[in-house]
Amino acid sequence: MSNIKEELKKRILVLDGAMGTMIQQYKLGEDDFRKGWFENSTFPLKGNNDLLSLTRPDIIKAIHGKYFEAGADIIETNTFSGTTIAQEDYGTQDKVYEINFHSAKIAREVADEYTAQEPSKPRFVAGSIGPTNKTASISPVINDPGFRAISFDELVEAFKLQATALIEGGVDMLLVETIIDTLNAKAALFAIEQVFEEKGIELPIMVSGTITDQSGRTLSGQTTEAFLISTEHAPITSIGLNCALGAKDLRPYLQVMAKKSPFLVSAHPNAGLPNEFGEYDETPEMMAEQIKVFLEEGLLNIVGGCCGTSPAHIKAIADLAKDYEPRSLKDD
Repeated sequence: MSNIKEELKKRILVLDGAMGTMIQQYKLGEDDFRKGWFENSTFPLKGNNDLLSLTRPDIIKAIHGKYFEAGADIIETNTFSGTTIAQEDYGTQDKVYEINFHSAKIAREVADEYTAQEPSKPRFVAGSIGPTNKTASISPVINDPGFRAISFDELVEAFKLQATALIEGGVDMLLVETIIDTLNAKAALFAIEQVFEEKGIELPIMVSGTITDQSGRTLSGQTTEAFLISTEHAPITSIGLNCALGAKDLRPYLQVMAKKSPFLVSAHPNAGLPNEFGEYDETPEMMAEQIKVFLEEGLLNIVGGCCGTSPAHIKAIADLAKDYEPRSLKDD
């Protein structure tokens, strides 16, 4: 089995694009989110995309395949909301282990198929761990700034279950992504380290924060450098930025990350900013032109796409990335 850390020394690896954007193209109905698992649920489940790994694994498998066909080296599991915390809104928190395990298993099977077809270009699976819908350092009640909807220990427990299922499903690495609250991310990293210790293993960890607007800060108020400092204690392989902004607007913050980070650096920006209909207008060519600047400046080791990106975007990025050297670590 190929070692992703070795591959990262050789070349820039390409991450896949948006799962949700691809799922929307299938025009699914409520029944698609219930099939075989949740027929008796009293909650509306449409839109809970993680469930499709159980109810419509054929669709998830097809999407993974399309990204590999486009040139991706790494696909993310369909588990962005795969915690008991996020699933509680749908009454599906008791199926979190199954959601994560089967999501990882599907991705693993597709990755192995493509690696077997082209052994010189091994494919990898990143277990996607999203931010949850609750924050540990921000109050959701404007008149009670000291209130917290969740505790650090509750987050650790939820992330631990998710990480365990992803590992047992066969992922190559874990991706703590779209971080809006660094305290949530620290809980995820603490949980992952506990799982590694209990299992006697260690996998690469990717960490990716989100600069929420032009202020250059995360939702919990940290600058890029502060976010890096807050997470660099953990045994992570790469750190980077994703979501919220398009590539053009992400560049100054990525430059800070590349300059200061002792780790590999990743980026998977959106296809620009959403328009008034919540859609993303940047074409693959437009996005690739902006990503090209990152590559020319030597900022990246891993590059992909977030909201609004499709296999066409990933193909345009992959076609570019192969011609550039990866960012080198300072101690290389």
